[in-house]
Amino acid sequence: MIERERIYSALWALASASTNFASANRRMRHWSEVSPAEQPALFMAERGGEAEIKALGAPIVWTLYADFYLYAHSNDPYVAPSTILNPLLDALEQALAPAATGVQNLGLPNMVQHAFISGKVETDEGVLGDQAVAIVPIVILCA
Repeated sequence: MIERERIYSALWALASASTNFASANRRMRHWSEVSPAEQPALFMAERGGEAEIKALGAPIVWTLYADFYLYAHSNDPYVAPSTILNPLLDALEQALAPAATGVQNLGLPNMVQHAFISGKVETDEGVLGDQAVAIVPIVILCA
């Protein structure tokens, strides 16, 4: 059996410590509600999960999903917001990188087999003017 809150809390702890965010919160806020002074910012949204039974009588195997939202703002008309966003993405990837074993279990080896970035990372590359946004999909394979 898994404990979702422990898993999401461990994921959040790694991500929020990945760099020096001006704002970081598990309670999602839209980028238009986050002032330039509050950026760079990180938010997390849980996206549910999938249950699977591998064999009759076996326990449920869960796959959980989350998205990280990264916001970066540039007041300089000569600096593309994506140049601020890209190092944030790199820091987040590094924070979630697997340990020497090749597995990122979030420090919860009895519940998490592996947590990783998976899927298309959506970015706007500064199309929003001075604002840049990235959405990073996370998959958590549970034991």
